[in-house]
Amino acid sequence: HRDLHTAYRRQRQMCIRDRISTFPLVTIVIITINVVVFLLMLFQSATFKDPGLALNNFYLRYGLIPYQVTTGNYVVPSLRPAWLTVFTSMFLHGGFLHILGNMWYFWIFGNNVEDYLGAKRFIIFYLLSGVAASLTQVAIDPLSKVPIIGASGAIAGAMGAYFYLFPRSRVKTLVFLFIFFTFVEIPASFFLLVWFIMQLSSAFTSFGVAAGVAFWAHVGGFVFGFLAAMIIKKTKRNKGEIYYGY
Repeated sequence: HRDLHTAYRRQRQMCIRDRISTFPLVTIVIITINVVVFLLMLFQSATFKDPGLALNNFYLRYGLIPYQVTTGNYVVPSLRPAWLTVFTSMFLHGGFLHILGNMWYFWIFGNNVEDYLGAKRFIIFYLLSGVAASLTQVAIDPLSKVPIIGASGAIAGAMGAYFYLFPRSRVKTLVFLFIFFTFVEIPASFFLLVWFIMQLSSAFTSFGVAAGVAFWAHVGGFVFGFLAAMIIKKTKRNKGEIYYGY
């Protein structure tokens, strides 16, 4: 009877979504930092005669340029040593849609991963995901002189962890039906798998280069997050804990 009661309780809990047991402080702080940096960057560039040039110089200074990291040679006035840009680049964004999309994805998937890992471990996990994502892109194109910016690699790590930790969760997805838009609830595992396949296929084509998107960083971050979550879950002492996400 105890086993049946436990099975029933778990089955009932698995139907409950949108539940986290701790306040997602780290997730909110990371989102806030990204937004503040973006706004400060815009306001500062607006004080120059050519805001576009000022923004470009900002990206060149604090963005990750693979050539500078792999060779030690500096082609532009940049933050030194070059490896520091692995971290600074994670908090830069190229436009409103860029930061809006990244922060939205991070909020959806990051808070549940933070809930599972705990605040301190989540900070380390997030930074390591960003590093893994950046190094993947650098390894693929080590002599590129185009700066890499954005939090999407680190966020991809959170998505990879979510894919492993919460395979039964569901997410609301915007779907276009002819001339109408609607939200459809689909399994998170399906959504994330499709997303990953799209990143991987784009990474293997020239379209990814033409689009100016570091698709390999997305792939590297996702794979790192998935593997890290697998290791963490297997080493957790309390095997009976259940976590739910949305």
